[in-house]
Amino acid sequence: MEVVTMKPMKRLVLSGVIVLSVVLAGCGGAPEETPTLEAEMDFTPVISVSGEIVPAVWATVSTQQGGMVVEVAVEPGSMVAEGDLLVRLDTTDADLAVRQAEAALEAAQAQLALLKAGPRAEDISVAEAQVAAAKAAVDQAQAQRDQAAGGVTEADIAAAEAEVVSAELARKAAEDRYDQIKGAIHGWMEEEAILQLRAAEEALEAAQARLARLKAGPYHEVRVAQTGIAAAEAQYAIAQAQLRQLQAGATKEEIAVAQAAVTQAEAALEAARVARQRCEIRAPWAGTVGAVHVRLGESIAPGQPVVTMGDLNTLRVETTDLDEIDVPKVSIGQRVTVTFDGIPDRTFRGRVTRISPMAAPGGGGVSYTAIIELDDLDSRLRWGMTAFVDIETGE
Repeated sequence: MEVVTMKPMKRLVLSGVIVLSVVLAGCGGAPEETPTLEAEMDFTPVISVSGEIVPAVWATVSTQQGGMVVEVAVEPGSMVAEGDLLVRLDTTDADLAVRQAEAALEAAQAQLALLKAGPRAEDISVAEAQVAAAKAAVDQAQAQRDQAAGGVTEADIAAAEAEVVSAELARKAAEDRYDQIKGAIHGWMEEEAILQLRAAEEALEAAQARLARLKAGPYHEVRVAQTGIAAAEAQYAIAQAQLRQLQAGATKEEIAVAQAAVTQAEAALEAARVARQRCEIRAPWAGTVGAVHVRLGESIAPGQPVVTMGDLNTLRVETTDLDEIDVPKVSIGQRVTVTFDGIPDRTFRGRVTRISPMAAPGGGGVSYTAIIELDDLDSRLRWGMTAFVDIETGE
């Protein structure tokens, strides 16, 4: 709403002129030309609005990481410097993650250094010894196979064949004797002949079996020995390959892979340290704490506000009900008179420094924010105080 006011001194001048005119008229003197009202009165058009005291620099500081609050280092009214601790969250898990990342980086760096250094003389000596041992195992397995395969001689087979012939003759003789006495008067003679025949047949079967084994050779023993040779040769090939790889050193590709592992471990460590640092919410700049939004022992989520703070050296007035009818009459640089109910003994002067280009919805319609810088501050001013503002439009 636009209000027209008069400066106090000009009000007194107007009153004197009116009284003087009345006296002269009563005396019947000749009328003289009287100054007009517009000439004597100095109008100062103003727009009266409300506002509040707000720091030019203020923020609600939020946490980027969730966790339990273990320390609240400030309270409303605390003055802090840039980087001062505001709130600390529990760091148990974050500390563990940092240690694990440090260990992983050390392991990756050690592997890279080992590849770049190349083979050590003692490592090559050990590999050569392993090759020699594997070769000796192959030789031993081959000897065992040869021994198993070469244990039967021709003389052994001939002797076995002779035993078979002798057993056959003995069985034939026992069979003939049985035929001769079969049906004899004395029964015990027949039984004795039967026993002798059975014994001769068993002896023949045993001789034939032994001859068959000798002619077949030691098949099972040879197969076992051959399996041992295959295993020994495989181990020998592995030992030789390891020795060749050790003597050749690491390839460019292997070193590149190891370097990439180091880079990845460094990034993981940096991420772990950043997460650890985020457990400590610190002041972004110097200022005064206006409000604390968390309590000790409270579990908070990422993005939750913890502290509202501002620079009280930059207090200014922001209007709250400058409507769309009056805002066109306001311009940057206009002088302003500001009063506060809480400081009734002082009137503040200032000027308009900025006007918001976009309206903000209000309870009774839209409003625009005008920023007013005061010429000087008072220690009694407080963040959030209601201000009564008269903007001198000069119209």
